[in-house]
Amino acid sequence: MDAAPRFAALSRGDLKLFLNVPGAGSAGKAGGDPEPGGWNRFQIETEDLEASIAELRGKGAEFRGEIAAGAGRQILLLDPSGNLVELFEPPAR
Repeated sequence: MDAAPRFAALSRGDLKLFLNVPGAGSAGKAGGDPEPGGWNRFQIETEDLEASIAELRGKGAEFRGEIAAGAGRQILLLDPSGNLVELFEPPAR
């Protein structure tokens, strides 16, 4: 999928790689203003974003920002090393 110049989606087998420029789309609003070293992330898809957030918060996980909506809904999670992971709930089909 190509939505140049701001977004591209690549796939090979079961692997999907989504690329977008910093600040593009609703994902760019999920964590505040872009900062150096803080916008590269992996995306994990979930069917129930609120349940995933509640489960992870219950285990002491930290989030950056709040839920953002656009082409789906997402929130940014900090892994134990401080790297960002995006939890993404696609729009209802």
